[in-house]
Amino acid sequence: MARGASSPVTDFDILVIGAGQAGLSAAYHLRRLGLAPERDFRIVDHAPGPGGAWQFRWPSLTLTTVNRVHDLPGMSFAETLPPGSASARAATAVPHYYELYEKRFDLRVQRQVTVKVVCDRTADGHSCDGRGEVLQVETEGAGTLRVRGLINGTGTWEHPFVPRYPGADTFAGRQVHTRDYRTPEEFAGQHVVVVGGGISAVQLLDEISQVTSTTWVTRSAPRWRETPFVEQDGRDAVALVEDRVRRGLPPGSVVSVTGLPLDERLRAARERGALRRLPMFERIEPDGVRWADGSFQAADVILWATGFRSALDHLAPLRLRGPGGGITMTGRLATQVADDPRVHLIGYGPSASTIGANRAGRAAARELTDYLGISPARP
Repeated sequence: MARGASSPVTDFDILVIGAGQAGLSAAYHLRRLGLAPERDFRIVDHAPGPGGAWQFRWPSLTLTTVNRVHDLPGMSFAETLPPGSASARAATAVPHYYELYEKRFDLRVQRQVTVKVVCDRTADGHSCDGRGEVLQVETEGAGTLRVRGLINGTGTWEHPFVPRYPGADTFAGRQVHTRDYRTPEEFAGQHVVVVGGGISAVQLLDEISQVTSTTWVTRSAPRWRETPFVEQDGRDAVALVEDRVRRGLPPGSVVSVTGLPLDERLRAARERGALRRLPMFERIEPDGVRWADGSFQAADVILWATGFRSALDHLAPLRLRGPGGGITMTGRLATQVADDPRVHLIGYGPSASTIGANRAGRAAARELTDYLGISPARP
């Protein structure tokens, strides 16, 4: 790659963190721009195998129940599926697709590499304080790396969110997050309180309510969507989230804009009474939950389907967050950190969806190479 004579010493130009939808998309577009893996950029991932967060999804999530698996750029998901695979587990089919994708485009993902911290390397090469020319990336599995730019695609799966409620530490039953869910049968004979108003919450509520008794609670009343979800709905939702991150606010919930799709399966759940929603309880007690009016529900399990937060703790030394906890984003698709243009966040804010991650990967690759002044090597 063409560089100036005074360029700082680095191991390579760009590091892509995470080999999920966003990271693979970014790596694909870096290759399309003429960059070579290992020489000009590297993509690392903490997991033992391909598949991003898909490889950890619960077994009952199949290709018929998942919302949609979007194609990665340049290769169709459908072409990797055998006939009659509609009921295949998403945790198997999607990682297989990612594995074939990595091989086809020779992305050379370095695995079981955990990025611990990213900071600025100062002129003396020994300190991580202050703004330097080089980003120093300390890892488990690949040592310390020096790069000029960073595309972060760590997503949210590693950062499950459980809100704090009084008495949570006194609960004698089980508390489980969506991330740890496997099958509804493990709750048979127990009363399960499902907390959360998103798509995962209602999917798991539907499954669990078929084998045992449940109570569903949410902070706000769910907004059901009777009509099909169309492309314009997605654009409208992304636009609202993008507006928030461009103003430095934390990303909002996409479901609050799009509504919950009421398909045949959920209509059946509603008919049998499983979707009767209650407001959030006030506190947790050893044997259940209690509301502000004094009403009580005995419970054996609390399932927190309360979502995830962006896994960005390793970027804390760069001080990217504003006073309200958000990160001000800029760039064509709001992937570039306004206060540090060397850093792009994909799978954050408007690019948190799989289709958004594809577009974000392309934008980040183009904008970061332009910012760093990288051009394809000439013969």
